[in-house]
Amino acid sequence: MILQFIVWDVSPEMFSFPDWLPLIGERGVRWYGALFASSFVIGYYIMEKVLKRDNMGIKVLDELTTYMLVATVIGARLGHCLFYEPAYYLANPLEILYVWEGGLASHGAGVGIVIALYFFSRKHHKTVIWTLDRVVIVVALAGFLIRMGNLMNSEIFGHITSLPWGFQFVRSSDPALRADPRHPTQIYEGLVYLATFFFLHRSFFKNDIAHKQPGFIFGIFLMSIFGSRFFIEFLKEPQVGFESDMAINMGQIL
Repeated sequence: MILQFIVWDVSPEMFSFPDWLPLIGERGVRWYGALFASSFVIGYYIMEKVLKRDNMGIKVLDELTTYMLVATVIGARLGHCLFYEPAYYLANPLEILYVWEGGLASHGAGVGIVIALYFFSRKHHKTVIWTLDRVVIVVALAGFLIRMGNLMNSEIFGHITSLPWGFQFVRSSDPALRADPRHPTQIYEGLVYLATFFFLHRSFFKNDIAHKQPGFIFGIFLMSIFGSRFFIEFLKEPQVGFESDMAINMGQIL
């Protein structure tokens, strides 16, 4: 039997709490939230090893984690609101705070992180490149985990395809997009992020490239992540209505 396509009918919830528990808000834990949170937990332990090689302690790591967490959440949320749906959020500004409803943009997170790391680097008398060479290692892994969260949410997928690994996203929030198999662009991007993470991790720990060639790790990260994403974006469905008439979408422009 020849595989025609894959039916993706996975629930976005990992599990739900029983009704008798007195909870406020959502009663379920979603894969996206769990994977997003795990990116910080795993990243914390990797960064602990990274900073140990530079004789920097837990106090600095905790401070760096705080900078990263705040910058990622605020930057990603504001990036989505301002880049993709500015009219809606300017009319409903309080909904900018509704992070749990989804709507995070990696471009905004990137801007937020760079700004935060600038202030972190100044405080600790390091160059921004020195800090970026170390932080992007865990950012690449976080990108993989977040794209897997998008997969579990049945969102940010591609155009219709006849390839045998096309996914039919039967739980898509848009009923019009449920019938046909589509490019699983979340997996395409996720695999690039994961491969980049392993390469950067090895370059730092095995080859000591961060000390020999400052900026090398950050440069590879930029070329790999943003270069691959530019081309993968051609396979994606428009994320917002105004992208339908654009030769290249907002993700490619940013």
